[in-house]
Amino acid sequence: MSRYFITLAYNGKNYVGWQIQPNGMSVQQTLQEALSTILRQEIEIVGAGRTDAGVHARMMVAHFDFNGEPYNPQDLTYKLNSFLPADIAVSAIRGVKPDAHARFSATSRTYKYYVTTEKDPFLNELKYRVFFEPDMKLMNTLAEILKEYTDFTSFSKLHTDVKTNNCTVEFARWEQVGEHDFVFTIRADRFLRNMVRAIVGTLLEAGRGRLDERGLRRIIETKDRAVAGDSVPGHALFLEEVTYPEDIWL
Repeated sequence: MSRYFITLAYNGKNYVGWQIQPNGMSVQQTLQEALSTILRQEIEIVGAGRTDAGVHARMMVAHFDFNGEPYNPQDLTYKLNSFLPADIAVSAIRGVKPDAHARFSATSRTYKYYVTTEKDPFLNELKYRVFFEPDMKLMNTLAEILKEYTDFTSFSKLHTDVKTNNCTVEFARWEQVGEHDFVFTIRADRFLRNMVRAIVGTLLEAGRGRLDERGLRRIIETKDRAVAGDSVPGHALFLEEVTYPEDIWL
């Protein structure tokens, strides 16, 4: 039995999210069906995490096990891309140690969220438009505060199956790109469901002058999703990178 890591990117517009669900097509199901067809056996894949409906990934990693004759990774990458729809692209398939795990071996994940003040008919499906000029200085002051905490219950979707709401945020910062665009980048060891979208929605409240440092600390320390800001839409959120220790690769 050999284990492989797949690195892929996808536009999440047409999917119910990464994870297989009964109410529509997911990225995971699409990838599994293509792999099973090519390898001629039932293949199950495990992703580095979940992305919600409409959320994109510039880099998602998943693993699968295969007990047939060794397959050339480059050939498999080429065949897989020929089977997959245009909105999913595999960039690499690499052999890993048998105990390497796409989710549990990951050391960090990075997300970006794209905000704009401009009405753009070409990129409106990839950015979230706001109707105010965000206060970048205040939003970055509050973003730094996130690194002081570990319990992010206030930014988590309710009734999830995780055992802990603790995460370690390593980096969180807003950057202005050009005249109209703003990008929020956040990196942590793990993320809760809906966490990034809830954080962005809360920080945008600061950006429009409705939240200060004391208010953000109260939101986090209350550990109540109801007191945080609304979640922003998923269409402007990208999973950018997943990192792993070097010793997992064959």
